[in-house]
Amino acid sequence: MKIENIQVLRGPNIWSIRRKKLIQMRLDLQEMEHKPTNEIDGFYERLEKLLPSLYTHRCSPGVPGGFFQRVIAGTWMGHVIEHIALEIQTLAGMDTGFGRTRETKTKGVYNVVFAYLEEKVGVFAAESAVKIAQALINSEEYDLEADIQQMREIRENTRLGPSTGSIVEEAIARDIPWIRLNNQSLVQLGYGKNQVRFRATMTEKTSSIAVDIASNKDETKRMLQEQAIPVAKGITITSVDGVADAIRKIGFPLVFKPLNGNHGRGISINIQTEADAVAAYEHAAKISYKVIVEQYITGYDFRVLVIDNKMVAAALRDPAHVIGDGILTIQELIDKENTDPRRGYGHENVLTLIGIDRDTLDLLEKKGYTLETVPAKDEKVFVKSTANLSTGGTSVDVTDHVHPQNIFICERISKIIGLDICGIDIMAKNLTEPLTENGGVVLEVNAAPGFRMHIAPSEGLPRNVAGHVLDMLYPTGKSARIPIIAITGTNGKTTTTRLIAHIVKNNGHRVGFTTSDGIYVQNNMMLKGDTTGPVSSEFILKDPTVDFAVLETARGGILRSGLGFGFCDIGVVTNIQEDHLGLSDIHSLDDLARVKSVVLNSVKKDGWGVLNADNEHCVRIGNKADCNIAYFSLNENNPIIKSHCRKGGIAAICENGFITIQKGDWKIRVQRTILIPLTFGGTVPFMIENVLAATLAAFLWGFKTEDIKMSLETFIPSAAQTPGRMNIFEFRDFRFMIDFAHNPDGYNGIKEFLKHIDSPLKIGIIAGTGDRRDDDIRELGKISAEMFDYIILRQEKHLRGRTAENIISLLKEGIYSVDPDKGVEVIPKEVDAIKHAMSLAKPGTFITALSDVIDNAIETVQNYQEQERNGLFNV
Repeated sequence: MKIENIQVLRGPNIWSIRRKKLIQMRLDLQEMEHKPTNEIDGFYERLEKLLPSLYTHRCSPGVPGGFFQRVIAGTWMGHVIEHIALEIQTLAGMDTGFGRTRETKTKGVYNVVFAYLEEKVGVFAAESAVKIAQALINSEEYDLEADIQQMREIRENTRLGPSTGSIVEEAIARDIPWIRLNNQSLVQLGYGKNQVRFRATMTEKTSSIAVDIASNKDETKRMLQEQAIPVAKGITITSVDGVADAIRKIGFPLVFKPLNGNHGRGISINIQTEADAVAAYEHAAKISYKVIVEQYITGYDFRVLVIDNKMVAAALRDPAHVIGDGILTIQELIDKENTDPRRGYGHENVLTLIGIDRDTLDLLEKKGYTLETVPAKDEKVFVKSTANLSTGGTSVDVTDHVHPQNIFICERISKIIGLDICGIDIMAKNLTEPLTENGGVVLEVNAAPGFRMHIAPSEGLPRNVAGHVLDMLYPTGKSARIPIIAITGTNGKTTTTRLIAHIVKNNGHRVGFTTSDGIYVQNNMMLKGDTTGPVSSEFILKDPTVDFAVLETARGGILRSGLGFGFCDIGVVTNIQEDHLGLSDIHSLDDLARVKSVVLNSVKKDGWGVLNADNEHCVRIGNKADCNIAYFSLNENNPIIKSHCRKGGIAAICENGFITIQKGDWKIRVQRTILIPLTFGGTVPFMIENVLAATLAAFLWGFKTEDIKMSLETFIPSAAQTPGRMNIFEFRDFRFMIDFAHNPDGYNGIKEFLKHIDSPLKIGIIAGTGDRRDDDIRELGKISAEMFDYIILRQEKHLRGRTAENIISLLKEGIYSVDPDKGVEVIPKEVDAIKHAMSLAKPGTFITALSDVIDNAIETVQNYQEQERNGLFNV
């Protein structure tokens, strides 16, 4: 078996709109295509032995053991690999559950699709599943536990931490979109101008001054003490010489901790001797130049969480420990404790596995113990000095038991320090009595406090503290989203996108839009190139200045990784025509329609799908859509339009020379077609379709028809406004048009336009694209022969696996099948072809370059225009 390709899907995709995180593995079964599982001796038995938990997979029988039934009866190896990939992720602590395996048009080659939680783990699971299946086929031993452990490690290295993850999960529950901005914990919530950013539990509202204060434990203590907050007695020292002074001023027992430490690093507690004090100082000094020495307060370790100056949770924390039974050693007790199903690797479970480190050995040594010591029955032996959950500590929720005065103190502390999210460490006998009465003290105030102890306590009620963060970042009435209009289709996407963006901009919005020639914000190009995929969409959605997104969404990006947004407000499908067939398992128009329908299916339920009623495939996907549908048509008598409007539907039509909105029986005329520059005086049907689509989308959003009319009148087709879309350049004796048409439908659109051009000589410069089918390339030649008097073939780029000679040969076959005597010559380079075409021009000639490299062609022609104006033009 051979993995041909692994794709990571991150948004709505052809397999699922709701399940955005999928792995798509293209797998060639090779010889296994002829061997179902029931024909492989002992395969089922080996599979069941290695992965007995696969019994829970119900598969098509719909009952536990259903998948095993399929294996016994005989199923294909791609199906088995799908289930293995899902199960090994579950065993590594990442339960997913969704999978699909479908054969492609290539015999023996399958798309194996399954869900993932962490991207790199998903890719690893795909590769591992194939290796496991091969080992089972060959009856070879396989170290499954090593793979599972590696997946756990990958997960811990790449996943969001529990605090960050809890905020993201709450955002998802509230339908707030999110984007991970780096491979750490920097996350954006919301889109465009409505975005907010946070890292772990620090938000863009978190004061940098407050963080500096909280990071300086000495400064924090001083400020709290000045405000009559009870704190532990202590001093700061910077050398070992200061240890004796600290002992004299404070007295034993002592606590040593680094001034700028965190997560319990460098802390030593209950220091009783000068020798231990020196060692504790040296341990803390490895973390921070300045070391705090404080009175060791007996009592319990509490953490109080304050968000937006309101106490939201409190927990009693206990350092990692074991309870003696008089039989087992400390090492054995730790091992036993680690078998608790609540404990897991890293942050995968409520509790973390207890590890053994220097802190453990030091604690035991102070008691005269080693790992081989057998504690007395019921003796509590601490194996960590701090209560951090990440080192194996436990937590008990005590939120409902905090005394009102302590709540007041904690909320006041958050304002004194100035933190929007504030973790307060308290040592006290309890929190049910005021600290001022039971001798409790505030030990520290923490910026970016961990949420894990509150969202998943070892005992007590879990607290949705992330919800309070979202309440603060997105109070009632504040939106997290910006409007999104997504445009897809075969032809007309870019022009429709640009026209919609023009209308939106003219209505006072700061619009960001993506096209096949670049990414724009308010008509300023940000990035150049074919930017119609999910990365380009995210570029716009990350821009904090944008308040409206118009996104061209092409086939390639959808297939490679899905959409770059969860859902849109309006989805436009211009048309579905033959193009790119034979690529990425898309072999028919039905296949292509399935790809384009991803945009339509991502429209929110109360949003609108805008579809071409003159295109049967658009109508077909519209019939299955789960949103409001509106149609546009060049023909006001189109039966789809008639039926739709009789039911009270909305449409855009071309009637009596007007672009018209029809609502039920009512008609609202927007503007005469001949007065809209983009339609070239009403002579270009496909441009009229683009105008209809854009007008309808704008109307459905809520823009007034008079404002839409003004925008249609001011959108001038040109190299600046619509690069590569019927850009016509006037010379003294001839005209030169550049267009991006690159498929039969696009060529036919140009052919219709040229019928209206009165010219004694129509010259065409054409090229093919290597990743199209032979018949598609021939068809371009046929249409060219019908619309041009003379043809220049060029082919220097976009070979994509073919030779230039092969593409040119196919184009010639198409041309000569229509007109064996057609004048044709080959000039490989586009610049040379343009110059030669101009040299052939006589008065009234119309030259058309159907170019795949728009910028080069436009720049070349504009240079010649400039030369002519300066009297230097000479071809």
